[in-house]
Amino acid sequence: MQVSPAVSRAPALLTVRVTVEAAADNRVLQVVAESSDFYRSSQVQIGGANATPLNVFEFRNLPTGLYQVTGVLVGVHGPRATVTRLAKVDPSVGSAR
Repeated sequence: MQVSPAVSRAPALLTVRVTVEAAADNRVLQVVAESSDFYRSSQVQIGGANATPLNVFEFRNLPTGLYQVTGVLVGVHGPRATVTRLAKVDPSVGSAR
């Protein structure tokens, strides 16, 4: 999983690229961007053994904060893999925060 940019200014656009090997048990890919006072998530169903390997998620207008970005691959019997990265959103130029 790649998260870019690692550091940006609010309101931020965060792009998350997740590569998943195709497997018959794969069902859902969920990505969460969470800071101490903000939460956003997105998920897509993936096509098991026929899935495309690259999945791209965009989180727009993220406010200032340190974000834990977590990707969870869910299979027929529950979570199969979890990956976490960090991204920082600094206050916009001239902001008092």
